[in-house]
Amino acid sequence: MAGEPLITVVGNLVADPEPRVSQAGKSWVTFRIASTPRVRDRQSGDWSDGEPLWLGCRAYGEYADNIAASLTKGTRVIVQGRLTQRSYTDNQGQQRTSLDLEVEEIGPSLRFATAQVARGQSRGQVGGFGGGQPAGQSSWGKPAASPQDNPWASSGGQQGGSAGGDFGGFDDEQPF
Repeated sequence: MAGEPLITVVGNLVADPEPRVSQAGKSWVTFRIASTPRVRDRQSGDWSDGEPLWLGCRAYGEYADNIAASLTKGTRVIVQGRLTQRSYTDNQGQQRTSLDLEVEEIGPSLRFATAQVARGQSRGQVGGFGGGQPAGQSSWGKPAASPQDNPWASSGGQQGGSAGGDFGGFDDEQPF
């Protein structure tokens, strides 16, 4: 729904993400994060852990597959998403309500770690600029076109230096 506010939470994964598949064959993943604030005692000046926030999270589709393949228990993550409320009956027959986060974005926190990012194979354009490439045929990371393949490359008989690269070269003379 448009206009719903996004929240951002920084915390640690409590367990490995649990990938699942719906009866319709759609993949999704669930995981929980714990976000523990640091609080300062004003009298002593000491810092201690505050009350942790336990938050269940869900993601769907190809995004779920990437999360399950990339993140593990203990990973510090930054998660952004929409809060959703769901009601359920627990094992003792009691009605319960929980707040979950429907994930829009997630990534590892680089404050205390490093990460190596590998571009995944897209199954189609989800949004944004496709760069004129058909879905699934990204030119990201591929070498530039050779002069034979590039119609804008400079021709052999043209004057000018090579400083212009594939744009025909530059010189100090005005063309008029």
